[in-house]
Amino acid sequence: PEGSRPAAPVRQRKRRRAGRGAGGGGGGGCGGRGPLDEALVSFLSWQRSAEERLISLEEARLERETQAEERREQQEERRAEQERQHELRLFSMFTGALAAVRQTAPTAPPFAPTFSTDSTVPSATSGHTAILNALSAPATSSVPFGSQTPGHSVYLSRRGNSIRQHQGILQEGFTQYQADKYQHTDNPNGIINMGTSENKLCYDLLHKRMTQPDMLHIDPALLQYPDWKGHLYLCVLVQVVVMNGCGSLFSSIATVLCDPEDAILIPTPFYGVITEDVHLYSSVRLFHVHLDCEPSGSDSRPFHLTVDKLEEAMRKAISEGLNVRAMVLVNPHNPLADVYTPQEMTGFLEFAKRHKLHAIVDEVYMLTVFEDTVTFHSVLSMDSLPDPQRTHVMWGMSKDFAMGGVRVGTVYSDNRDLVEALVKLGVFHGVPGPIQHQIAILLQDKDWINGKFLPENRLRMQAAHRYMTGELQSLGVPYLHRPACFYIWADLRKYLYEPSFVEELSLWRCFLRHKVVLSCGQAFHCSTPGWFRIVFTDRQQHLTLGTFRCFSLLMIAGEENRYREMLIFFPPPFSPSSLFYFVLLDCQTSHPTESLDSLIGALRQQIHASDWLEKNTPELSAGEDPELLDVFKDLLDRARK
Repeated sequence: PEGSRPAAPVRQRKRRRAGRGAGGGGGGGCGGRGPLDEALVSFLSWQRSAEERLISLEEARLERETQAEERREQQEERRAEQERQHELRLFSMFTGALAAVRQTAPTAPPFAPTFSTDSTVPSATSGHTAILNALSAPATSSVPFGSQTPGHSVYLSRRGNSIRQHQGILQEGFTQYQADKYQHTDNPNGIINMGTSENKLCYDLLHKRMTQPDMLHIDPALLQYPDWKGHLYLCVLVQVVVMNGCGSLFSSIATVLCDPEDAILIPTPFYGVITEDVHLYSSVRLFHVHLDCEPSGSDSRPFHLTVDKLEEAMRKAISEGLNVRAMVLVNPHNPLADVYTPQEMTGFLEFAKRHKLHAIVDEVYMLTVFEDTVTFHSVLSMDSLPDPQRTHVMWGMSKDFAMGGVRVGTVYSDNRDLVEALVKLGVFHGVPGPIQHQIAILLQDKDWINGKFLPENRLRMQAAHRYMTGELQSLGVPYLHRPACFYIWADLRKYLYEPSFVEELSLWRCFLRHKVVLSCGQAFHCSTPGWFRIVFTDRQQHLTLGTFRCFSLLMIAGEENRYREMLIFFPPPFSPSSLFYFVLLDCQTSHPTESLDSLIGALRQQIHASDWLEKNTPELSAGEDPELLDVFKDLLDRARK
């Protein structure tokens, strides 16, 4: 074993020599492998260059695609803008054609001349120019008055803050009208008031009568403190109390008949200011008897008041724990203009008697019936009242004698306790002595009233009513045809995008922004949105301009709603919410001076030039929605019937 040990080191030395030999061979081969390394380095460099080139080419391709996509988007935007402008031009020409038709169409019989300090009514051409100037005026951009509710004041009580913060729709419109009244010469772009119930047709008759010598009388008694019940020459009967307007009477009667938080029944819709009359002073609430605009069951007409509805409302009020003390009846009605028959009024008064309710009957429109087929009957003309001690009849000068600014209201009641209580409040609501004298002289002049004023007033109201109903019919607006009062209760529900009071208020504010005041249904607590009261007892010039502003706006609103319905089938290239605004501006700035034939020709040319109809026919869209063609054909068949 020991002799065999050197074998391992020998083998190791051999391996080391072999390794060195191999290493020497490698070192000697270095010069032979140098070109290969260089070739490999060159190949790698070329590969990197190729990859960089490919990357740059790919980036260039992506950049070109991005630019092409941007160009396509810009082209689509330009096309959408062109289509929008095309539609706006169509609407503009349509409005121009309508204006030309109205200018050349035969007009309604002219009103009788009325007293005015303004210039005379302009010709058709100048009147049309005034309309265009008014429509081209920019819409009011100020914040609506109703949104500026005053904050809490540390100087006022809770009741004072409640009164100060109270805002009503009727007051909001009237306030804006007072700040921007239409004047033919001084303010032709001002607001026209077709919302406040005033008779402006007979100012010439009143001016002539009120300036007669018998009206210009002053004696010491008229300058002294009067009997707060009213001067004897005006208030002959002991059952009569005179105050400065029916609003004061409503407030005073509610105060003496009810305690705070008691309730008074009232059918809706009703003159909304009654809410303030009975609540601001006395904290009495109104309990509404809602009437439906769609006749059903025993109803013979829309908004039909029946005894059954009064009974149902009474049961509901009692179930809510309310103490109902009275009910309000307005005849002729505001805003419906219904004239209740003696039989209907008897039924209402008997209902009040059964429930021991005071019946406050407002007859302030009693002389405004202008059709011979209808006769008004006062409850005081009944042979006997169901409950005389609880029946109180109000009347005033503001409506029947067109004297809204002369604050005179009267109440008749056989209840001596009520009369005595009202007299105590008369010191706060007295009528000046000279005014009482003038009213007494006027009411005693039966020849002038029956021979001059009432007949002429009736004729002028008939003409104004005929004009307004003709305009409503031409536009296809449903309305209640009634024989009395200064207004028409019109159904504008089809111009609301959806049946809501928010939409109704939006339409009302749109009228206001375009310089015309109407009264919307919620101001009268109507249960159905979309009804408006339109006052027609104004001069021809104001009425023509006001109706043109209203109906032009309604036509555009109707087109917008139809456009929105069309979006169900054909999506638009732009926001539909902005269409109404753009169309309004486009129509306001148009000047339809061309002839009707040229306008119609241009309209036809625009329609033929448009390829929208070719691209969006129901047949082409039926592939996407198989039911679309059937729905369209069904709608078309309905329209043709």
